[in-house]
Amino acid sequence: MKFIIIGKNLDVTPGLKEAVENKLGKLERYFTPDTEVYVTMSVQRERQKIEVTIPVKGGLIRSEEVSTDMYVSIDLVEEIIERQLRKYKNKLIARHQEGGNFKQEFIEQDDVSEDEGEIRIVRTKKFGFKPMYPEDACVQMELLGHDFFVFRNAETDEVNVVYRRKNGTFGLIEPEC
Repeated sequence: MKFIIIGKNLDVTPGLKEAVENKLGKLERYFTPDTEVYVTMSVQRERQKIEVTIPVKGGLIRSEEVSTDMYVSIDLVEEIIERQLRKYKNKLIARHQEGGNFKQEFIEQDDVSEDEGEIRIVRTKKFGFKPMYPEDACVQMELLGHDFFVFRNAETDEVNVVYRRKNGTFGLIEPEC
């Protein structure tokens, strides 16, 4: 695995770099050697935050954790990613994704405005999306840790949204033309 480690408001010391590579290196058993792991560590006041993003064929595996100690955050984020990988193992290698960056052994085995009533858009994201099935979109949403996911439906070629309902089930929003 290739680690790309970035620090925001933080110097990435050799100790932190070693801790990231040792802890996240445990994930090596799931991925091919050329898999890139993007790690961003940041500090804001007493919040020590780590974000880990692993691009894989068909999507992203992503997790972020915050604590008062960066080493604790590193431990937590590794556990979350490993749990995600185990939980979604069969779905990640679904019919259209062919395994991608995963090793064969693994395959086989927002801010709110302070002024009430005022609506402010504080962040804009642009992204390209390729066709996928609603079930695959749900998996991607779970891996990103989001409550909704926008995607192009492979069956209808329309833009759809999947979302997590309060009772833990999933919903699908389709346009009515």
